Amino acid sequence: MQDFANLYRRLDRTTSRNAKIEAMADYFDAADPGDAAWAVYFLSGERPKRLLSSTKMRGWAADVAGIPDWLLEEAYTTVGDTAETITLLLPTNGGEADRSLQYWVEERLLPLRPLDDEEKREAVTDIWAELGRWERFVLNKLVTSGLRVGVSQGLTVRGLEAHCGIDRDVLTARMMGDWSPSATFFEQLVSEDTTDADRSRPYPFLLAHAIDEDPSAELDEPDAYQAEWKWDGIRSQIIRRGGETFIWSRGEEIITDRYPEVAEAAGSLPDGTVLDGELLGWKEGEVLPFGMLQKRIGRETLPTDLQEQVPISFMAFDLLERHGSDLRPEPLSTRRSELEDLFATEALGPHLRLTEPFTFRSWNDLADIRADSRDHKTEGLMLKRKDKTYAVGRPKGNWWKWKVEPFTLDGVLIYAQRGSGRRSTLHTDLSFALWDDEELVIFAKAYSGLTDEQFQELDNWIRRHTVERFGPVRSVEPEHVFEIAFEGVRRSNRHKCGVATRFPRIKRWRKDLAPNDADRLDDLQALLPDLPDHVADEE
Repeated sequence: MQDFANLYRRLDRTTSRNAKIEAMADYFDAADPGDAAWAVYFLSGERPKRLLSSTKMRGWAADVAGIPDWLLEEAYTTVGDTAETITLLLPTNGGEADRSLQYWVEERLLPLRPLDDEEKREAVTDIWAELGRWERFVLNKLVTSGLRVGVSQGLTVRGLEAHCGIDRDVLTARMMGDWSPSATFFEQLVSEDTTDADRSRPYPFLLAHAIDEDPSAELDEPDAYQAEWKWDGIRSQIIRRGGETFIWSRGEEIITDRYPEVAEAAGSLPDGTVLDGELLGWKEGEVLPFGMLQKRIGRETLPTDLQEQVPISFMAFDLLERHGSDLRPEPLSTRRSELEDLFATEALGPHLRLTEPFTFRSWNDLADIRADSRDHKTEGLMLKRKDKTYAVGRPKGNWWKWKVEPFTLDGVLIYAQRGSGRRSTLHTDLSFALWDDEELVIFAKAYSGLTDEQFQELDNWIRRHTVERFGPVRSVEPEHVFEIAFEGVRRSNRHKCGVATRFPRIKRWRKDLAPNDADRLDDLQALLPDLPDHVADEE
């Protein structure tokens, strides 16, 4: 555990990517495979689910430290991190138990899950007493907020590559899919044997770079690109191998059972087929708004009426494997030809669809097509170079996304709450409202879009103009107007305004507008999409 804590310290003390890669490589060089496996797990951003309540941990820490709960919560509000707060307040008489990372996770942390609160309290306080201050801090980080030390899965792969010399694309592919931290897993991960037999494993997804301006400013001739809709769905891969079907989300979650109509249709695919595409709500020949699809996202069980209300289709736009052969090294033009041939020769049914590229001669032609994106329930366009392979991650030059401009409305700031992490001392979680007759009604919450200097300025104002407090939330005088950008809207009974906004963020501080100049609720409702008759009553 001390070695892993020292690794955390090295990672936390630098912003250099190369220094972080070197630190991880040094750790993997010396670590036992079991410890290394758990290190990969945590460094990749994972953490055990539903293990301990952060709020209860702070309460237990208050008892150990001999301070009232309210004082610890005040300290937490100032510090902004549960693990750090507990570490600062607990007595310094902890031990220096030097057990392995694997021991602390598998023998001490994971067995906590089935225990009741009192049993968890006793076990956790025993752990605190056995660990030194720094090891205690790191272990608390693992179960509360994750490491958050400037290391992503991609950078972890770079550290592994420096350790074992295996190409990062191979390592990334091996880390896709369903795996559990173990010595065996780590040994297979860094093995020179590149024969990987897991038939359910997806390929690493190829991601796109955004285009903010006219494509001609960043891209070469239009005829080098394939253009198609950017579908607003769930990015997924369908895998058909060994007579079985697997559906994986981009978040590396297997979701086969959640979309049975697609899984059944995929049973018609030949063995050795992997499709890349989007899961979409699709009914009576039309794609449904994303808000309808959301009703099925995350559902572990699927009621029959919901499946009938929001049927799902898979829109395929790439072919990664055919007849068991990896097509990713082939150019897009070849993969597209193979994909079209697959759909032409197989009876795949209505739940497997093929996206259709556009014919265009100029970027102006494509801009005209893009202008109709929202009418087609899409987010804009995808531009893909025909001569490029299917690479890992987000290489610049392969795929581009040219999204439509977001919706914007001017709202009045009425509530504020402190943020977390480095912004835990500033009021950065903000609520904005629109006018409904003479009343201000909340329509969006946002916490990004301003500079640090602007957040500091706004925080100073909020503290001086607080009207009322509701726990951590401040009601402020309705004086400031902000332009709020968002990607989409849908009807929602859970919001007082009747509309849910998607991905709201602050675009600019409208110091040129008075509160009465802000937009009205009618302006928001006017943005709601016109739904077909067969879904209008179901929204």
